[in-house]
Amino acid sequence: MEKTVIEKQDNNTGSVRIADDVVAIIAGLAATEVEGVAGMSGGIAGGIAEILGRKNLSKGVKVEVGETEAAIDIFVIVDFGARIPDVALKIQENVKKAVESMTGLKAIEINVHVQGVAFPNTEVREEETRVK
Repeated sequence: MEKTVIEKQDNNTGSVRIADDVVAIIAGLAATEVEGVAGMSGGIAGGIAEILGRKNLSKGVKVEVGETEAAIDIFVIVDFGARIPDVALKIQENVKKAVESMTGLKAIEINVHVQGVAFPNTEVREEETRVK
C-alpha cells in the first residue's frame, strides 16, 4: 500500500497526494462505526502488527486507488444476531460517504467480506450464575 494517488488541480497551485493507507484508515474507521460490526478481520499481517504493539488502523481494508476513483474491500466480523445484509449495506453507505467527503475520490466499488461471527462471551455468563 505504498502507492499514492495524485489529484490534479486546475488552479496551478500544485497537486494533492493521498496515500492508499489514508483511504484505508478512513474506510476502516467508517466501517467500525456501524452497529453490528464486532471488528475488522486483518489476517496474519494485521495480527502480527497488533502483537508487536502497533495498532493497525487500516486492518481489514484493501484499497485500489486511481486518480479520481477508489475500489475498497472491507473484511469484517459481525456480531451474532445482527442481520448481515443490513450491516453490509450500512457499511457500504458509511464508507462511501466518509471516503468521498474526506478525500474527494469517487468510491466506485465497496465490497464487504464477512469473515466471521463474534459470539457473546459465554464464560462471563457462566461465572455470573455461579456467584449468585
